[in-house]
Amino acid sequence: MFYRIFIYFVQRGRKMARATTLTNAGETHMNMRYIIGTFCLLAAQTALGHGPANPESGVETDRMIQFPDTAGMKTIVLDPHTHSVFSDGHVWPNIRIGEALRDGLDAIAITEHLEYQPHLRDIPHPDRNRSFEEASAAAKDTGLVVIAGSEITRDAPAGHMNALFIQDANKLLQVQVPDGPVDVRKYYATANAWPAQNAVAAANAQGAFVFWNHAWWTRDFPNGIVKIPNFHKKNARAHLLHGIEIANGDSYSEEAFQIALDYNLTLLGVSDIHNLIDWDYQPEQGGHRPVTLVLAEDKSEDAIKRALFDRRTVVWFKNMLIGREEHLDPLLQACLTIKSASYPEGQQILRVTLDNNSDATFRLRNLSRYTFYGDTDYVEVPAHGSVPLEVKTPAKVAGIALDFEVLNALTAPKKNAKISLSSQVL
Repeated sequence: MFYRIFIYFVQRGRKMARATTLTNAGETHMNMRYIIGTFCLLAAQTALGHGPANPESGVETDRMIQFPDTAGMKTIVLDPHTHSVFSDGHVWPNIRIGEALRDGLDAIAITEHLEYQPHLRDIPHPDRNRSFEEASAAAKDTGLVVIAGSEITRDAPAGHMNALFIQDANKLLQVQVPDGPVDVRKYYATANAWPAQNAVAAANAQGAFVFWNHAWWTRDFPNGIVKIPNFHKKNARAHLLHGIEIANGDSYSEEAFQIALDYNLTLLGVSDIHNLIDWDYQPEQGGHRPVTLVLAEDKSEDAIKRALFDRRTVVWFKNMLIGREEHLDPLLQACLTIKSASYPEGQQILRVTLDNNSDATFRLRNLSRYTFYGDTDYVEVPAHGSVPLEVKTPAKVAGIALDFEVLNALTAPKKNAKISLSSQVL
């Protein structure tokens, strides 16, 4: 009940909050979004305290992100980039867990900024593992996999990088929390004095999976067209950089996608959430956070880690599925099937039903030799729904194969995925 009241006040403040934008590390956060976020944080902590998240409260199945397992792998829904008040977010870690459960996530990474700490005056925490510990406690007995991570925060050329599956976040940072009043800018500048390459090496020494965040942000690339700097080239070639975000929040980078292909990096989609999922993605109106669909042997941290290092991912962003062909194709085959195919008695036009077992609403273009009686070559199959087609076959057939281009699925920049659906005719 408290959570519902909390969400009510949050939604009332959304319009005012959206009048401002989040900025890069080191820039001012004292704006209306910050003020509203701080107010909501206090309300949430009063209502929910620091205890476990409650997965039974207010669960809405229609907002849950659902994709089927492939023929050989489990499809794990992961958000690998999130923030709380332990860096520059505006909620306690247990809110992140509650949101993840409501959205049907299988796994979430807690990735606080190490160097950028705008709340340090209010929440001094010399142990940078505290956010992960709070989130893990909140997720106890829920089945949600909580992954320890940190965000290494630097100016260009290193920019921001996440390190997942770390054992001790403190070893990725060299700076002391002052005893007296905190100057956030000075603290950030002092923390940045430790070379970014040292932080990357420290993360890899713990077996971390390291990826480059929001590479296309206009602070570093004013025209939005990202080019990989030597810093990341060297780390990618040395296998010290393993992935790159291609979708972050409400933005996507085709250039980052190409960098991933050129340098053999894992494709990642993330929320990078700082406020509330309900504010930024409006799931009550059909929106969804960007996530990484991880094709893993099972739902365990070790299996997720292996899959990320093996680049077995598909990004889910604004009803787009983006992945390498060898990973995207099996997922599409699991999502779309011909549910039925038959000739009505006395008729020669084949009736086919396409079935969709996923959260994606698929937009298809017919590539087969057949044409349709009641539709053009463009067909839409709704999420978790079906669509009937009347297929004109020159003569009755015992089996049908329909080839489509999937207009909302990419296997490379500007290259749409293709799928072939087949069935016996009954």
